Amino acid sequence: MSDLSQLSKQISYILRHAPWEFELELDSEGWVSVNDLLAALNSASSPSNITRSMIEQMIEASDKQRHELSGDRIRALYGHSLPGKLKCSPATPPHTLYHGTGLESIESIKVHGLLPMSRQYVHLSTDRKTARLVGARKSKQVVILNVQAGAAAAHGVPFYEGNSQVWLADEVPPQWIEFD
Repeated sequence: MSDLSQLSKQISYILRHAPWEFELELDSEGWVSVNDLLAALNSASSPSNITRSMIEQMIEASDKQRHELSGDRIRALYGHSLPGKLKCSPATPPHTLYHGTGLESIESIKVHGLLPMSRQYVHLSTDRKTARLVGARKSKQVVILNVQAGAAAAHGVPFYEGNSQVWLADEVPPQWIEFD
């Protein structure tokens, strides 16, 4: 597997959704040993020679910052659908964050706010362009919501930094969402 994009997708799948399929166990913050991940990747159905250097190149080349390396550990930063919630440390968000969604979801969001649905957290973007791209994966009629994250955080809504472009929240009540 020489394509870094394909490697990123495979590692994302493993770390976000199905570590047990590769006999890996994540700690409470989503970390796993790089050596254990390499062993799993290299013994998968189509053996390959993936190295730590290739993982480092994949992370460096990624514009979406999906993974983090720290010493001899690696984790996915966001997008988990694993049972049980990974621990995140609250952080002070930017004043405004954005969420792209389908037009068909707006009425429910007006009543219930933003909920994580099948993921562990609500995903929010730091810019409208990214929010539009995310929303377009779900619907042809994308609506960009402005989330008043700074004010919400000041009133006790916890936010967590996923990376420089993605912020996470347990949920966002409707009073902190601007519907255009």
